[in-house]
Amino acid sequence: MNVKALDTLSSHFPITAPMPVLFIGHGSPLNAIEQNEFSKGWANITSEIPTPAAILCISAHYETVGTHITAAAAPKTIHDFYGFPPALFNTYYPAPGSPNLATVTKNLITETEVTLDNNWGLDHGSWSILKNMYPLANIPVLEMSLDTRLTPAQHYALAKELKALRTRGVLIIGSGNIVHNLGNMNWQLPNEGFDWAQAANVQIKDAIINHAHNHLYQPNLWDGSMKMSVPTLEHYLPLLYALGLQEENETARLFNDKTIYGSISMTSMIIT
Repeated sequence: MNVKALDTLSSHFPITAPMPVLFIGHGSPLNAIEQNEFSKGWANITSEIPTPAAILCISAHYETVGTHITAAAAPKTIHDFYGFPPALFNTYYPAPGSPNLATVTKNLITETEVTLDNNWGLDHGSWSILKNMYPLANIPVLEMSLDTRLTPAQHYALAKELKALRTRGVLIIGSGNIVHNLGNMNWQLPNEGFDWAQAANVQIKDAIINHAHNHLYQPNLWDGSMKMSVPTLEHYLPLLYALGLQEENETARLFNDKTIYGSISMTSMIIT
């Protein structure tokens, strides 16, 4: 732990009780503008969370070489998708950034080099859920990237260096999907999951509830269902950040627990 960075953090963000940690299954960008069971679930979960001083989101859609943290004072809304209705492209989330928090967060992390990024803004992994959770867009939001060079175990370990933020009013959110196999989606199954997707979702949920994190960050232990359900890691890794922030005495509770279109799990969790 960088003691100087911790002192600087305290001067800007007073000590609070630990904030909850979230993992959100974000699914389609359309959830940003649709009123459905998932967007309502995101909105409802905020009733269990003190108003954050700031939000740090680890999004599946911010992959980089190296670890980057957004540092712009006014991050842009990124429409990082195509083929959706104009209403979605005309939707913006004008939340402020926090250059001070970005610098302090960079300095808290000692195990890897962190770069401040003034170009990236808020991709749909963050703004599509935050638009439902905090529609006033008046809370500063930062994103931290997923370093494509790190192993799942290294991502899990990196998350632990962010723990001090939780006691300074910062809400940390991992945004992805536990099961995410776009190549095998079936649009005729809007409310169902394939057997292998359901099996993997149950396997992951059991490990979450039982605090068996080691199984989740070691892909070499995975069976066929897990490998089929997590063919690439970018949507899965934000879950490991949320779990890496969990303390031994804390519990994880699931919500929005549903598998759709055969191969997408919207399962989300709150750690308190």
